[in-house]
Amino acid sequence: MSDTRPAVSGALLDRYRKVATSLISDNLQRLPGGVGIRPFHAVTGIMVGRALTVKTRPGDNATIHQALDQIQPGDVIVVDGGGDTSRALIGEIMSSIAQHRGAAGMIIDGAIRDSGAIAAGSFPVFARAAIHVGPYKSGPGHIGVPVSIGGMVVQPGDIIVGDEDGVVVVSPAEAETLIEAVEAQARKEDEILLSIREGRYVSAYSKAE
Repeated sequence: MSDTRPAVSGALLDRYRKVATSLISDNLQRLPGGVGIRPFHAVTGIMVGRALTVKTRPGDNATIHQALDQIQPGDVIVVDGGGDTSRALIGEIMSSIAQHRGAAGMIIDGAIRDSGAIAAGSFPVFARAAIHVGPYKSGPGHIGVPVSIGGMVVQPGDIIVGDEDGVVVVSPAEAETLIEAVEAQARKEDEILLSIREGRYVSAYSKAE
């Protein structure tokens, strides 16, 4: 199957790999963000990749299995499970398959299981909850369609960034301009932190005597 998603350069993805989701969110007017989606893995860095989107009925992972066969290196599998947490959509086996096929991570708007095994590893898995109850496997579902993750709309091929604070999405069309603003804010915040350590910080909200 041909990949019709927008192309994104590796150099651009590398730049996003160096910035926090909070800074990206600030420069997107603090609007897009996967509310309720949190990391279940041992966070050792920033997850960055292109969205391979999956929409499935709540509690069913048949289409996720199909998506595992379509992984391109660096993909983040983004699953719209409707926010249902009554059944786990993936666990240790499926996340291991994704990892060994070159995925950059998985985001599940729903539940996972085998959370202990996932927490012991660094392969990025973000989800809403954990539960031991397994999924249905009968479908239906769709791959490569727009999805909603914790209220955040994700298009196929969008840039996904995840860290300790959660996940955020960036459209490839605005990624170049956005990263420049994010990097500028990162430099500004580094300077503020330095001024705090050196004892010369003055709040912008301080009232003049």
